[in-house]
Amino acid sequence: MFWLGLSLALVSSVAVNWAYALEHDAAAALPPLSFREPRESLRLLLGARDWLRAFALECGGWLVYVLSLRIAPLALVQAVSAAGIAVLAFVSCHGRVRLLSTRQRSAVVIAFTGLLLLGLSLRGTHQADRAPSAIDVFIWLASCAAAALLAIRGLKKTAVPAARYGLAAGLLFAAGDISAKVMNYGGAWFSVLVALIVCYALGTSVLQGAFQRGGALTAAGIATLTTNAVPIAAGFVLFGEELPPGAGAGLQIAAFASIVVSATLLGRRPL
Repeated sequence: MFWLGLSLALVSSVAVNWAYALEHDAAAALPPLSFREPRESLRLLLGARDWLRAFALECGGWLVYVLSLRIAPLALVQAVSAAGIAVLAFVSCHGRVRLLSTRQRSAVVIAFTGLLLLGLSLRGTHQADRAPSAIDVFIWLASCAAAALLAIRGLKKTAVPAARYGLAAGLLFAAGDISAKVMNYGGAWFSVLVALIVCYALGTSVLQGAFQRGGALTAAGIATLTTNAVPIAAGFVLFGEELPPGAGAGLQIAAFASIVVSATLLGRRPL
């Protein structure tokens, strides 16, 4: 069941990143979306069939992701999910790999190398997690929301728009992912459903703004980096997940580091 969970995470990542690339093309073709006119922006998105199909694919991938969280630890699910960035690169260039720069190709190779290292680190190990405290979960979710606001409002002079909005979207998605993991413990934890819905809704809205401000690899690459990195940290801090003993720990740390390196290369500058 553990390996099934990681397999589902990989399927989910492929679907979600494919959807991101398709959403980018659809959103970029629309008139400017504005957070000051949410009804008009929603009308434009819902009236775009290409965007709706891409969003349906994203929702399907997310449902598979939630299922994977019931079986495997959060940090490992997010590490496997990083492989989907290769799909994002491939679809964003419409299958013409030659159009990708050397940096982008290197990022894809690093992502798959990290996935291979992760697989080697899990041989013969048993992974487990535990329910966190309510106050710790609140602090993490609140911090993600505050950081997302800071990314949009506070980094105007230091970061390009697509990167700022992509970072904010990733932070909101990360908060949603943490909420989804917490809900799997059942009982009173179902109360975080509200946070899950709000975080994913806001994250999706902000990501569309990022798509209209830059390339898919810049916007979704930064979002993917953040969505992977923050829950990985939460896995160890909040859920008590542990590294395997011996050489497996080094392999797993290298796998996690590859997520940061790969997504940073892809989102380093707008394309």
